[in-house]
Amino acid sequence: MKITRLKLITTSVISLAIFLPTRPALAHCPLCTAGAGVIALGAYWMGVNGLTIGVLMGAFAMAMGLWVGKIIKKKIIPQQDLAMGIFSWITTLLPLKMLMSDYTSFYINWGGEYGSLFNRTYPINLFILGGTIGGVLIITAPYLSKEISRQRGQTIPYQGVTITFGLLLIAAVITQFIL
Repeated sequence: MKITRLKLITTSVISLAIFLPTRPALAHCPLCTAGAGVIALGAYWMGVNGLTIGVLMGAFAMAMGLWVGKIIKKKIIPQQDLAMGIFSWITTLLPLKMLMSDYTSFYINWGGEYGSLFNRTYPINLFILGGTIGGVLIITAPYLSKEISRQRGQTIPYQGVTITFGLLLIAAVITQFIL
């Protein structure tokens, strides 16, 4: 039996890779983001509209960024957590915008000739609009939870999660079935 040079090199590299000491991969955030993007694309192909997918993806991206912002202990800029959330939102949704080509238009006729600033048709990417709605809901949910706690004088168990998921569920149902 003759072993070729390519088989010998391949076997050596695989053996070396198996027995080398390794560190755990710290790729949770990009991997989740890519996975969520693939799921969103699959949902879009299955008929879920781009506005609804945008709401959920925008919420996911903003929550991921806020979560990463809280992990970073050293605060370099004011509102660093929010800046991380916005950065995560931008770097998650803008690349997916090319795949989610759900557009509508908005016509403004306030005066002037057609094509001027106040008399033109503006295209709107529904995925980005939904992402903006989802991101804003994630940012406002903790404030709403604190206000409810202040008015009631106590916190309901899992109140923050319930309010966040409730807001997202309401927004998803409205954007999918009503709009």
